[in-house]
Amino acid sequence: MDVKLKTDEASASLPADAPAPFLNRELSLLEFNRRVLENAEDPRLPLLERLRFLTIVSSNLDEFFEVRVASLLAQHQDQGGPEPGRADLDGAAEECRQIIARQYALLNDEILPQLSLNGIHLLRRSDRNAAQKAWVKQYFDKEVRPLLTPVGLDPAHPFPRVINKSLNFIVELSGKDAFGRGTGIAIMKAPRVLPRVIRLPDELSDKPGASYCLLSSVIQAHMADLFTGREVVSYSQFRVTRNSDLWVDEEEVKNLRQALQSELHSRNYGFAVRLEVARGCPKHLADFLLDQFSIDRSRLFTVDGPVNMGRLLEIANTNTRADLKFPPYVPGFPAKLAQHHDIFNVLGKQDVLLHHPFQSFQPVIDFVRCAAADPNVVAIKQTIYRAGSNSELMEALIGAAQRGKEVTVIVELMARFDEEANINWAQRLEEAGAQVVYGVVGLKTHAKMALVLRREPSGLRRYAHLGTGNYNTTTAKFYTDFGLLTADEEITADVNEVFIHLTSLTRPTQLSAVWLAPFSLQKEIVKAIRQEAALAREGKPARIIAKMNSLTDDSVIRALYDASNDGVRIDLIVRGACALRPGVPGLSENIKVRSIVGRFLEHTRIYYFRNALKHDVWLSSADWMNRNLFRRVEIAFPIRSPALKKRVIREGLQVYLKDNVNAWELGNEGRYRRRKPRGSQKPFSAQQALMDMLGAGAETHANHKENELGTDPVASRRG
Repeated sequence: MDVKLKTDEASASLPADAPAPFLNRELSLLEFNRRVLENAEDPRLPLLERLRFLTIVSSNLDEFFEVRVASLLAQHQDQGGPEPGRADLDGAAEECRQIIARQYALLNDEILPQLSLNGIHLLRRSDRNAAQKAWVKQYFDKEVRPLLTPVGLDPAHPFPRVINKSLNFIVELSGKDAFGRGTGIAIMKAPRVLPRVIRLPDELSDKPGASYCLLSSVIQAHMADLFTGREVVSYSQFRVTRNSDLWVDEEEVKNLRQALQSELHSRNYGFAVRLEVARGCPKHLADFLLDQFSIDRSRLFTVDGPVNMGRLLEIANTNTRADLKFPPYVPGFPAKLAQHHDIFNVLGKQDVLLHHPFQSFQPVIDFVRCAAADPNVVAIKQTIYRAGSNSELMEALIGAAQRGKEVTVIVELMARFDEEANINWAQRLEEAGAQVVYGVVGLKTHAKMALVLRREPSGLRRYAHLGTGNYNTTTAKFYTDFGLLTADEEITADVNEVFIHLTSLTRPTQLSAVWLAPFSLQKEIVKAIRQEAALAREGKPARIIAKMNSLTDDSVIRALYDASNDGVRIDLIVRGACALRPGVPGLSENIKVRSIVGRFLEHTRIYYFRNALKHDVWLSSADWMNRNLFRRVEIAFPIRSPALKKRVIREGLQVYLKDNVNAWELGNEGRYRRRKPRGSQKPFSAQQALMDMLGAGAETHANHKENELGTDPVASRRG
């Protein structure tokens, strides 16, 4: 039966006042930010980590406007007519206002006072003593003022171009300028080369600890010095958020890398989508800015503090108070690899599963390094989505190319906010002699694959690394991901076919082990869901558990609704946006959705189908979103080893379903409620349990830790 038709029939049978079957994606994203904000509000967490969570909310909201709101507004510009989803945009704006109000209240009323009590002082002008004021004045005169360029607006001095998310000031002046004219408004950009957070000399303080001030505070304290002969009537800092999508006509350009290099600069000047001003900004100045940037008043945000709270992350990063941060964590290293120097010999006998950041990312780097140095390795192929600006792994690939090995790298140049780093790597790889390909026109290559071809006595043998996360040594320290090192002939043959597909652009051959988007992944996921539903209709045990970043694809959600109505028990662990509405009688009453927000960012994608025809446990680079299933190159790969399959179920699913510390459960109205221990339950954090079980030195008590995880929910909920 057609999935869509069946769900439509089920929806039609629901009461007239039943909620809509899909939750709004934008509001769901903002719900995720509420959960992050709750971590900042949690007094059980170390103080500097609470500040870090507070700044994460700011960076998330920046991206929300740069990407989601900008995308909706761009659709309006392309299609003409009234703004699409205006009610949704207004609803999102109101949600943002509530989040921002909580955010700044928490900063001003709790975080900053508690930091001060712990010897970390963020000083406003009125807080600085005489010695500090003198130092700030000297700093302003020597380091800041020479770089400032106030622009008094008149016909010869039009409103300057303002860079995306930069710090700026609008100043209202009285009196006449040097030429006798009454220019009343000046705009001033804060130089990007200056630090936004400045640490004051310790010897000047009359308080113990470290004292800081913001660049905005330094400039505001000496604003009058910049306009001699004029009176500063009022002023405000402001910040504009712009559309950050890059656009190139991929069918017309001859070289995508060159086209993107010229386009990167324009990202700073995309159309404006949000204006932030300080709380004391007069209405007429805010209105003037709204008019200049053509921003609707609904997207004006007045904040009680710095317009970019994200800059306070510098304090959390640089302050050395270890007692105000999470305890240091040393990831474990797989014993199988630690005991053997020849990684290919190990993989020739068994697969190795890596669980980051609980286990080190070093084996992945070692895999590529060993391949680069091994004289028997003849070729290396790899996809790169986000490698970062400094990468040991990329340096190893460059070294391999310089040694004369056949190195092929699929570099995704359109990875949002990583375009510049990827362009630089592509250029260096080409200069070293590697074959660099930029993926498929119109699709982003998001799959995480590395393939090594090694000449052995029996002939060429393939070795692969497949992962759920990026080849990025920095994010691997705080993103949760699985990686599989394998020499499985069927899987590695499929991986080789995918690389041939990406370089030759020919349609991939029939793959025997791997699911590939945009060709088979969505179909196979829906097929597996239907298989569970069919068995549930026969009265047999049926079970689905899936973990991912986002769930928004209509076709998959409809299939899950149908499976729920057929009696399949479904648990979904979705960190961010979720459009599926759980727990609605007659639609989704057998579906539960939870989100984990903790010390590490949950990034793993796992699919478990109890009755899958061939493989029941899959790892993937793809979320269940339309873009991942139809507009990206993605893979899902099976875990075949019974022992490793047990690990994925236990470490990737079981512990997260047991979590009652960092887990939020989604209600059918679209709001999340934090799980708490009930009755005699002990607090249980999935991430802490995995740190204890997989961290350095944990092998000696691994069995004890595994027993603490409790019964297998896959087994206990069958039937």
